[in-house]
Amino acid sequence: MRRLILLRHAKTESHAPSGEDIDRRLDARGLDDAAAIGRWMADQRCRLGHVLVSTAVRARQTWDIVAPLLGDATVEVTHLRELYLAEPADILRAIRETSGIDARCLMVIGHNPGLHELALMLTGGGNDDALRLLSGNLPTSGLIVIDFDIDDWGDIAFRQGKLMQFVSPKLLRQTSGDA
Repeated sequence: MRRLILLRHAKTESHAPSGEDIDRRLDARGLDDAAAIGRWMADQRCRLGHVLVSTAVRARQTWDIVAPLLGDATVEVTHLRELYLAEPADILRAIRETSGIDARCLMVIGHNPGLHELALMLTGGGNDDALRLLSGNLPTSGLIVIDFDIDDWGDIAFRQGKLMQFVSPKLLRQTSGDA
């Protein structure tokens, strides 16, 4: 059994000082939302085996906020340029290339529309409420948990995943009554 967590980077500024999209940073809401998702992951006792992070500033900042909240300094992290604004096939290739790494739980931090499209392609069933929510959009700081009945990441395939959870800062606020 393998668990894949897809996390879209948190909310960003409209334009980077450099003028380059890859350099856009998290805004105040993004900083808060990334922390909220990190706290939720910690509450769920999420134990990551490996993390793939886009090299975009906003993706790296999201991980930098989430990581200490999980309290596991031993998790392996790989920063991949090819995850920046990647198509679903590129993200899937990056996941499959972790074949041989004994990571029962793999997280990918990246961008839309690729992450959202990949989640839709990988999911073949699961939690009905989560499936309904996922069908609409993957917002910034949106997190998707998909389980696969496989022994190696090289065996991940379309429609074989079971959607376990879909979480976003907005949903967390609604659940807590802070909406």
